Amino acid sequence: MEPSLFYTGIVAELYGALKSVSQDPAPYEHFIAVAGEPALELGCGDGEPLLDLRRRGLDVEGVDSSADMLERCRRAAAAQGIDVVLHHQSMEALDLPRRYRSVFLAGPTFNLLPDDAAATAALRGIRAHLAEGGSALIPLFIPVPTPRALLGAARTTVADDGAVLRVSTIDERRDDDRRVQEATLRYERERDGSTEVVDRRWLLHWHTQDGFRALVEAAGLHVAAVLDADGGTAAPDADVFVFLLRR
Repeated sequence: MEPSLFYTGIVAELYGALKSVSQDPAPYEHFIAVAGEPALELGCGDGEPLLDLRRRGLDVEGVDSSADMLERCRRAAAAQGIDVVLHHQSMEALDLPRRYRSVFLAGPTFNLLPDDAAATAALRGIRAHLAEGGSALIPLFIPVPTPRALLGAARTTVADDGAVLRVSTIDERRDDDRRVQEATLRYERERDGSTEVVDRRWLLHWHTQDGFRALVEAAGLHVAAVLDADGGTAAPDADVFVFLLRR
């Protein structure tokens, strides 16, 4: 299932409350300060960290393939009195009127692209939208299989209205040759004795560092560095790494 279809309805509504990681805006603020403005966040979703960066006065726009997530971002921006420019497009088919000094993803959203062809199309779109000398920051990771004992175990929280919200992985398959891990995620909302349940297919496609470097070069971009989570040089066998690219 494409991200534009995955992040709809109840999944978009529950995403913010159930996400396992919140993005600190500071690293992206630093990246923009070094690389320059204007900036573009790919896969901005419901606005984290985009809205924090806008609140700090940075010239940052957002793009996402999910109309439902962008609507949530617009509502959050309006509630906080923040002006923000949002674009409803996929990473693989960027066609924006502006060029940017900085393009970034806040977290490994790039892993949602289903194969190397989609990843290459996205990289070419990034190159086309970068100003000369501009930089892009792309976090990536190699997913770890979910232990069988944890399949079906739910992450749970309680919403402000008292609803119990849950998300769980109920099955998972992995293909190391295709570099793909597919799972079924179950989202649940229980309130006043009734439960709403939606199952969605979730696909992660991963890259080795050497493999991604080849895609970057084929797209006409230059690898400036491969970093670890702390900003140092990533080990060649790291499962989490960040590509810093230049046009």
